[in-house]
Amino acid sequence: MTRRSRLATAVAVTAATALLAACDGGFVGGGLPGVEEVPFTTPLAIPPLAPSRVEPDGTRVFELTAQEGSMPFVDGAETRTWGFNGDYLGPTLRAERGERVAVEVTNELGEATSVHWHGMHLPPEMDGGPHQMVEPGETWRPTWEIDQPAATLWYHPHPHGETERHVYQGLAGLFLLDDPEAAPDLPSQYGVDDIPVIVQDKQFDDAGQLTLEENQSEPGVLGQTVMVNGTVGPFLGVSTERVRLRLLNGSTARTYSFGFDDGRRFQLVGTDGGLLPAPHETTDVRLSPGERAEIVVAVTPGEQVTLRSSEPDLGRVASSAAFGGEDTFDVLELRADTMLAPSPPVPDVLADVPRIKESEAGVTRDFTLAVRQINGRSMDPERIDEVVHEGQTEIWEVRSIDSLPHNFHIHDVQFQVLDIGGEPPPPELMGWKDTVYLEPQRDYRLIMRFEDFTDADSPYMFHCHLLRHEDEGLMGQFVVVGEGESAPTTIDLDHDGGRPGADGGDGGADDGGGDDGDGGGAAGGADGGHAH
Repeated sequence: MTRRSRLATAVAVTAATALLAACDGGFVGGGLPGVEEVPFTTPLAIPPLAPSRVEPDGTRVFELTAQEGSMPFVDGAETRTWGFNGDYLGPTLRAERGERVAVEVTNELGEATSVHWHGMHLPPEMDGGPHQMVEPGETWRPTWEIDQPAATLWYHPHPHGETERHVYQGLAGLFLLDDPEAAPDLPSQYGVDDIPVIVQDKQFDDAGQLTLEENQSEPGVLGQTVMVNGTVGPFLGVSTERVRLRLLNGSTARTYSFGFDDGRRFQLVGTDGGLLPAPHETTDVRLSPGERAEIVVAVTPGEQVTLRSSEPDLGRVASSAAFGGEDTFDVLELRADTMLAPSPPVPDVLADVPRIKESEAGVTRDFTLAVRQINGRSMDPERIDEVVHEGQTEIWEVRSIDSLPHNFHIHDVQFQVLDIGGEPPPPELMGWKDTVYLEPQRDYRLIMRFEDFTDADSPYMFHCHLLRHEDEGLMGQFVVVGEGESAPTTIDLDHDGGRPGADGGDGGADDGGGDDGDGGGAAGGADGGHAH
């Protein structure tokens, strides 16, 4: 099947899906209830820094336990939740570049789960994808060396077909990386002037329990209740002239456009994979699910200012209102003390982020997203879709042809955006990224290097990070192989570290795979890239 025929097939499927939805009162046209306004009366919960121990060989060891809990999100109800080391969400892990770390992940839930280190450069067998499941009562101990710049990363489950539900129940947390040799003079006292801001939206049933089934749009739940760090109606007392907010879109489907209610300007200093070369002064930043941003905002003594999400620009989607594109709501209130400790200005230079030259790329790969498929195929846990060679610099051309939102996340690497629709990326996309929002009908060219960590039997993933989309098949797999290694077409789920009996989940492995192998399978992966 040629690329053109795959595109034509996907366009037809997308058009049919949109037409059916419009006819039966589905997602086209919207009609979803808006976000509820709540008073900011509850102090913002700050996830604790995870304790650790250092073993004799220098390995820093963290412990995470996935467990059941409950939270008083709704008046008069105790909502059943999941969390790591507590009722909801998990502690913030923090490590330095050059350290060797290990995480002992224990599962005390009644079903298997996993923990993926989103944004981390590490061996595939430590990645925590759907092939590294942790069964109830078991402990998994991945270990690796931190070898990437200071950044705001995060961790969350990645079981195939169940990621949305596991994250939505509360299994997520931040993983902060420090690089003392390159750290600029930014606010850095955790919980004081360096604040984690995990933003999520939820929907509750009449009994006050989390639901994924009511009042949802096509990409998943657009909840009526917005919370930060598990706090509904949060406020943050600010004691310094400047405060650094580490924003994570931890929602499963909603895209946000963060700014402040008075339109004040702030400085964007970091994105997914680390600091920008220089601060970017702006009034808003758009984050789709899985994306992060570090911003620094200045306040004056005694003032109150509110972090808000205002009508995110979703591009040419079928109905912006149906996907939250016309929603405006407050997220977090900042309350400045009457006396503030001084903060130094944000440096003019933040980090050395050398641009990868397009001429360095030896392979270009095409990825077209449509409905629940990439290049005409749904996820199959036993199929290798792309084979990458160690040391290779590649360009991935990614395009969504759907009239609904998508984004794109790649495991293992941080990439740079070369251009969007032939135009240079905006300043907010000039740093390292691992997840990017895809405006429909626009070409995104991403460039990346694949260094280290070869394993023909353990795949990494690439997928839409709208979690319902990935659960239903909008995901693929790639392996990184060394010189002389063969390019596999399938993987054995029974090999060490795999998940025996994985069946792909609903709408996954059995839909769209198994055709002629061109343009999406291993043959397309190993040979489908065209050399410059």
